[in-house]
Amino acid sequence: MTPPSNTIDNNQPAAVPPIVDQHTWEAALAELRVCEKAATDELDAIAAARRRLPMVELPDYTLDGPDGQVRLVDIFEGRWQLIVYNHMWFPGQEWQCGGCTGFTSQFTRLEFLDPYDARFVIVTQGPIDEALAYKARVGNRMDWYSTANSPFGSDMGAPPDGGFQLNVLCRVGDTAYRTYNTQGRGVEQVSHTFPLIDLLPYGRQEEWQDSPTGWPQSPTYTRWAPSEDYARYADNNRRQHVGGHVPNGATRDPPPNAVCPFARIPRTPSEARRRDSSIAGGCDQPHGRGSHRWSKIMMSSVGPSPAARSGWSWWRTRRPRRSR
Repeated sequence: MTPPSNTIDNNQPAAVPPIVDQHTWEAALAELRVCEKAATDELDAIAAARRRLPMVELPDYTLDGPDGQVRLVDIFEGRWQLIVYNHMWFPGQEWQCGGCTGFTSQFTRLEFLDPYDARFVIVTQGPIDEALAYKARVGNRMDWYSTANSPFGSDMGAPPDGGFQLNVLCRVGDTAYRTYNTQGRGVEQVSHTFPLIDLLPYGRQEEWQDSPTGWPQSPTYTRWAPSEDYARYADNNRRQHVGGHVPNGATRDPPPNAVCPFARIPRTPSEARRRDSSIAGGCDQPHGRGSHRWSKIMMSSVGPSPAARSGWSWWRTRRPRRSR
């Protein structure tokens, strides 16, 4: 084992992982990989059990949306499955829960759920006008709904002044059912922040974690970004749009006729015809993709129509590009 170099930066923690040769490192990694694969198998088994859960019928709830009152079953927008995150809300506060704000800020591109007939939305106890203003302030991209005038939030485990919840619903015809619920650290399973941080040598650097002696540790939550930071991140993101300036009220959304880059091309003529039928029917059809602007993909039995090709061309040429 080799001691670390003496050229450690002043900000570098004094304790660092032991330095070994390549063979020793690979052996230690192989030992860890056995545990990781066992955990993956266990998560697969848990997901299989989750798919076999029963479900319970829900009342015909009415929530408040951007355009007024909306039935819970209509929030599905024609899809069969709905993920609902109940965002904590503190009346009269300018900045809401930092954990909820950070969690929801991760999900900026949810079009990948379209092929699975699923949506992901936010529900909160805050009045709809205040909720939508907060959504815009922190740069959130999901659709938000308010349960301030509905028992839905309380029935889902998120009453006024209560905590957060993650619920999954399924629609059968004109009826919604509850299939899954989790809260607390169970929500980490759908987050990418903590899984990324857990890959780091020092991990989350929180006192409760099992870490080697000398590893930097601090009280839980102290390294979490406050809600105000997410608002600044959103402002920086908006400034990068079109030469670094975005007029007030402008967004990074594509034009209304743009085609979702995640929309899957039908594999067969019959599948294309089914997709065409779904699009033509709009929300009154089983999949109801016609109302979702990112999902308006015009198909024919021989492939994308000129409108679809035009949309793909727009996405290729106008999507934000990473700096090299």
